[in-house]
Amino acid sequence: MNSEPGLPTIDDGSRPYWDAYREGRFLVARCGTCRRVHHYPRAFCPFCWSDDVSAVRASGRAILYSYSTVHVNDLPPFREQLPYVAAMVELEEGPRVMTMLVDCEPADLRIGMALTVRFRDLTDQIAVPVFGPAG
Repeated sequence: MNSEPGLPTIDDGSRPYWDAYREGRFLVARCGTCRRVHHYPRAFCPFCWSDDVSAVRASGRAILYSYSTVHVNDLPPFREQLPYVAAMVELEEGPRVMTMLVDCEPADLRIGMALTVRFRDLTDQIAVPVFGPAG
């Protein structure tokens, strides 16, 4: 568990995802009953309510669904990253994910543009998935 302000709380259910992010792998959850993929990780399927959910490796490919450049945010760790681009991306596997866009200028962003996952270290033990232009 983590109790530092601004850092995610890691519990037994989410630990495999956080461990994978630190290792440079992006995971999503797949239901063994209805076979649908979802993200964020949870102990049950949000579609059929089955608890037969497991972590599977995602492609890391997405398209830009929506975005906004953030100029004001006093919460750690975001205030040190201002301005930044907050975005909703649609994963190749289907789910939409809130994230941050990196390695691009806001003026160059286009809805529908191809993106790939990257990982940003928050601490020595915690990395988060972010997305940037594909290619």
